[in-house]
Amino acid sequence: MQSHFLAAINQLVAEKNLPKEIVFETIEAALKAAYRKDYGSKDQELEVELSDNGENATIYIVKEVVDDGVRNDDLEISVENAKKYKKSAKAGDMIKIDVTPLEYGRIAAQAAKQVIIQRLQEAERTIMYEEFKDRENELLNAQIHRVQNENVFVDLGKIIVELPKDHQIRNERYYAGQRIKLYLDKVIKTTKGPRLLISRTHPGLVQKLLELEIPEVSEGVVEIKSIARDPGVRSKIAVASNDEQIDPIGSCVGQKGVRIQSLMDELNGERIDVIKWDENKVNFLKSALAPAKISFIDIDEEANLAKVYVEEDQRPLAIGKSGQNVRLASKLIGMEVDILDVADLSEEERQKMVEAGIKVETPEGEEPVVQEVTIESLEIDQKYIDALNEANLNQVAQLKGLTATDLATIDGIDEEGGAAIHEAVKNA
Repeated sequence: MQSHFLAAINQLVAEKNLPKEIVFETIEAALKAAYRKDYGSKDQELEVELSDNGENATIYIVKEVVDDGVRNDDLEISVENAKKYKKSAKAGDMIKIDVTPLEYGRIAAQAAKQVIIQRLQEAERTIMYEEFKDRENELLNAQIHRVQNENVFVDLGKIIVELPKDHQIRNERYYAGQRIKLYLDKVIKTTKGPRLLISRTHPGLVQKLLELEIPEVSEGVVEIKSIARDPGVRSKIAVASNDEQIDPIGSCVGQKGVRIQSLMDELNGERIDVIKWDENKVNFLKSALAPAKISFIDIDEEANLAKVYVEEDQRPLAIGKSGQNVRLASKLIGMEVDILDVADLSEEERQKMVEAGIKVETPEGEEPVVQEVTIESLEIDQKYIDALNEANLNQVAQLKGLTATDLATIDGIDEEGGAAIHEAVKNA
């Protein structure tokens, strides 16, 4: 064996982070395969001994000593022939015969190489599985190894794993050497070895970051009840305190918002709303739909549906940009949520409001016909009219009560557009 062989082994051990014993076992198996290919047969029992420094290898064929006639030359040897190798040999002994070739041929070397590659891959997979199988639902510190177009590969210390595109935060930029935190969702055993499902978009990442950054959460004083997330854009987190003297929202937000800001920075500027959890679903949903003012909520437990009634000017706030506010609130409470106008209340629902102590103005006789004014009548750019229609805000009455800032949050409307629409609504 060449002297550079040991250096190659040490390089494998360092690069693949494999135990040296496994590498030596792999090499022994490869040498056996190579010997059988060029010199022996598949029935032979072989044994390989590597020197401590790995520079020398001896191959033995192992045979049993028999005294009643040899039936299989590959596995047995007569007492007479055995004594040539060991003078004290007797029936029943196992004899090792040195059959080390002076030089392996090119084909044998190729066979050894293939076996080594295969076994090392198997060893890597086994080590990876053993390392991560008990770490599901954990926060992982990682470093970006390389970025190839939309393919991002991260270094977890021992292995390189791909971060799938659908688990990357939208619009987040990745570059080699960048340090990020990941959520290990699952470790799946496949025919090609274990597969690690890592994510930057999983709600569990937010929870683990809260546990890392906020002592009250890690100690269990503040409990995270539910999380709804639109990765990279906005999250809503419901929290509760197990200690009456501890404010769960204040604990998470921190003085001057320092704690929550560190989480937002880690999540590429994702906005995080911390909401106090309430056993009363009506109160909880009102908090979840903030900043919209809710007039009445009717919950149907059997249908798992919440009908939320708001004044016309509060509807855009309750729904949110592209429906985000109501969608996150729905995930947070675990119910389907419908945003409806107070004007659409049925008599039965109005009665429920009265019983709940909510003042309801019920028109006497026939309801007056209200002339609806569409946004097409406003003197504003067509692009803003298109944006309002896209947001289902096609009546001027729906825009009254909304500030220029509120209007600028609608998709397709900038600050200048918000100001122009607000002024046009005032003059309508």
